[in-house]
Amino acid sequence: MRREPFACAWLIEREDRSDRVVLEANPDHWNAERGPRLARVVFRNELTPAEALDLCVSGDGEVDVVTELTPPDAQRVLDSEHTELVAFDANRVLAGIFNRFPRDVDLGDRRLREALNMAVDRERLIAEGFLGYANALPAMTPPWCAGFPEGLEPRRRDAARARALLEEAGWPEERPLRIAAPEPFAPLAELVAADVRDALGIDVEVAAVPAEQLLAGARQLVEKKLVPPWDVLLHAWFDLSSEAPPAAVHREFFGTDGAFRAGPEIPGFDERFAVMARAVDGERMVAAAEDIDRFCHDECLGLFLCAPQSLTAVNRHVRFTAYRTTFELAETEVGPGHWSVRG
Repeated sequence: MRREPFACAWLIEREDRSDRVVLEANPDHWNAERGPRLARVVFRNELTPAEALDLCVSGDGEVDVVTELTPPDAQRVLDSEHTELVAFDANRVLAGIFNRFPRDVDLGDRRLREALNMAVDRERLIAEGFLGYANALPAMTPPWCAGFPEGLEPRRRDAARARALLEEAGWPEERPLRIAAPEPFAPLAELVAADVRDALGIDVEVAAVPAEQLLAGARQLVEKKLVPPWDVLLHAWFDLSSEAPPAAVHREFFGTDGAFRAGPEIPGFDERFAVMARAVDGERMVAAAEDIDRFCHDECLGLFLCAPQSLTAVNRHVRFTAYRTTFELAETEVGPGHWSVRG
């Protein structure tokens, strides 16, 4: 990203996986109270997500757990006699990145960013785009995480106020708003686009980025050598900790060394982040994280949308414990009706 001082970001160019990965339990582990509860776990990487779900909902013995379901998949799981749906609030967010680089549209103007935030109907987005499996967000921290500012509410759609802000800031005549999204998020982008057209009275173009172009687009965003062609990019991200979300989320979107920052450095953000980074007391760290999230909300630094739930299909004879952060099997166990016990 830069040489002085050096900053970089990792990009996954490919993933080479074995067809199957087998984990065998260690019965001599020192923490016998915690487990192991399963003797053997097999990850079947030779199956596509669709094939795995078909096997899971159609019977016993082939696939017991399928993670990362889409909302339309959920009903298939609920309708199956063989499976149960585990839907839980996870540490993941969906937000729009504003392209604040100097161009013909000045998204460095807070009024334009607030206008777009007030144009979106998050409840409709969640109901129609996620079938209810998501939570609206005021900024970038889910309400169940440490560092969520008490009392902070998601912005409500206010078309009149949004249009007034747009008129104050100015918008080039006949200039469409350009929204980009990975192909799987294109229907969500269309919902956002419809809200913006209706509230602001401007045209909106949606570009669905195919999978084979995602790596090149990510490299362009991270390196910050070329100005992206979009105004707003819908982007999903996650956090592996519930204790200090700005370290993995806010910093990536808005920090000086943030991989997803699209535009000049943001005055006030890095100073606040430095306070959290230096905190050795837990309460002070949480207070600093709250300050960062409130600052991002007040400045409308992103198009704040929602926290999608994690959806998992589980065989009805498997007792699966979900984690907000990662996929874990530490507490998962099977009941007496499971095929491995019966057989």
